[in-house]
Amino acid sequence: MARRIHRRALSVLAVLLTLSAAAPVRSAPPPPRTVSAWLPYWGQEAAYRDALAHAAQLRTISPFWYETKSATSVVGHPGAGEQRIIKGLHDKGIQVVPTVMEQMKPGALAAVLTSPTRRAAHVKALLAVVNSRAYDGIDLDYETIAPTPEAKYPAVRAGYAVFVTDLCARLHALRKQCFVTVTPKTRTTGRIWDYRTLGAAADRMRIMAYNMHHAQGEPGPLSTPQWYDEILARATAEVPRAKLEMGLPAYGWDWAVGSKGRAKHLTSKEADTLRRKVRAPYALDPGSRTPHFTYKDGGTRRTVWYQDARGTAAHLPVLRKYGVPHTVLWALGFEQPELWRTLAAG
Repeated sequence: MARRIHRRALSVLAVLLTLSAAAPVRSAPPPPRTVSAWLPYWGQEAAYRDALAHAAQLRTISPFWYETKSATSVVGHPGAGEQRIIKGLHDKGIQVVPTVMEQMKPGALAAVLTSPTRRAAHVKALLAVVNSRAYDGIDLDYETIAPTPEAKYPAVRAGYAVFVTDLCARLHALRKQCFVTVTPKTRTTGRIWDYRTLGAAADRMRIMAYNMHHAQGEPGPLSTPQWYDEILARATAEVPRAKLEMGLPAYGWDWAVGSKGRAKHLTSKEADTLRRKVRAPYALDPGSRTPHFTYKDGGTRRTVWYQDARGTAAHLPVLRKYGVPHTVLWALGFEQPELWRTLAAG
């Protein structure tokens, strides 16, 4: 009996080995989608084609489509709500979570956030936007907290936290996503939103990790690995890592040296085209690990700082250090093609 059982077991094993050898080899599953991106309305068609071309890497697209004017008024930018784009992105398996920004006069946002009645009205206005199309949620990019007088700032900060908590709860009841875009928190930041409360309420908190040097300031890099380290040390102490999206720049600024005028905006592609045109050598700045060059325009000396694929590759190890896999790109259509390979490599 024992021999018959043994021979039968060997026979079954042989069949299994044959089937295993004949079975097709399955490729490894694709990496998780860790890249999101904003889609600028002023370059909508090119940005949309860009999104479709890299759909396999993209998790969420946030068309920069809406602007808050008051508690009850949220208006669309040109092309906002384009059904063809929403459907095209959904067909590729990409979430569509439009961004609502605001540029209200000093004090206007504070008046909304510190009034329970106005907050409730604004939540209702934003829900109307979400329900107007087949959106997967909404992304808030509210930044005019800076002009708030010091004495009023704590109330505005608390009001925004309550407002976001209420909005996210209403969106979740509708099975929609709630995203919040914030500025970086570092030793030198002044006014900043309540990371801990926003991180608890929202599905994603997006940190705009760029404009370390901005258009109206002194020339310099948009970001550095050291700056990223400080940003993420503080953010991960207050917000779950899985909820964080680190904002990556695909643009730069072109300053007139010695001038107090506003710098010119350049996409990464435009910056590199200009570098080649003026025959400036390519080099990463040793301190910031970002590209930088100078050139003459008539009698004016100009300096350009921008970010590209090589610079981004030098910054990404900081994200790995803090266990933050998610990124969001500003913005589609700005980037060099090589950046997608860098992001795919993580």
